[in-house]
Amino acid sequence: MPRQGKRVRALRERVDRQRRYPIEEAVKLVKELANARFDESVDAAIRLGVNPRHADQMIRGAVSLPHGTGKSVRVAVFAQGDAARAAEEAGADVVGGDDLIQRIQKDGWLEFDKAVATRDMMGKVGRLGRILGPRGLMPNPKVGTVVAPDQVGRAVRELKQGKIDFRVEKAGIIHAPIGRASMTEEQILENFYTLLATLIRMKPASAKGTYLRSIALSSTMGPGVKVDPQDAQRRSEGY
Repeated sequence: MPRQGKRVRALRERVDRQRRYPIEEAVKLVKELANARFDESVDAAIRLGVNPRHADQMIRGAVSLPHGTGKSVRVAVFAQGDAARAAEEAGADVVGGDDLIQRIQKDGWLEFDKAVATRDMMGKVGRLGRILGPRGLMPNPKVGTVVAPDQVGRAVRELKQGKIDFRVEKAGIIHAPIGRASMTEEQILENFYTLLATLIRMKPASAKGTYLRSIALSSTMGPGVKVDPQDAQRRSEGY
């Protein structure tokens, strides 16, 4: 068997597939299993008791993780005048108006991870919907990336510091990064608790039955580790 296959099998054998681990134990195990040659991302997959086909159960939003994601985020900003200067001062990687829109339209330039736009720019930025939308790069007021001109600096700083956006998928699952394997267990746990507490607060009134159906954590190259949803919910209270 190839070395890579042996490695994967060995990692999987360390996980009890029938068990739902307490959240603290799950984070510790995920960190131990992240032994690739790079700093693996730690991700959460949370299945909610919602039906995204119903508009009132479409959960979408953003949350600032207290310890960030551990990843450098490249931010592009569509703004002019004072708002553009504020974006630059806040650390935006590229700032522009018509010139930036044309650069994306004509040259296909997409070397950024998040985009912010002032409200007055959205009439023009909307033309980029077919390009940015499928890639998850389109500014959206629901996740705080379409803002008033005087809020641009704050939006950029939050994204740079680890603000993430999330959206429930067709199967009712939300996937989100909660850190890197190099982070401490406490940092990953606090990020996870913050995300989970946010999702619990967003529970739709029309959602029936069990809300937290299942939770799994994994690193980029590691196997999934199932988490006890009740234990995770209890420990996330207060965040």
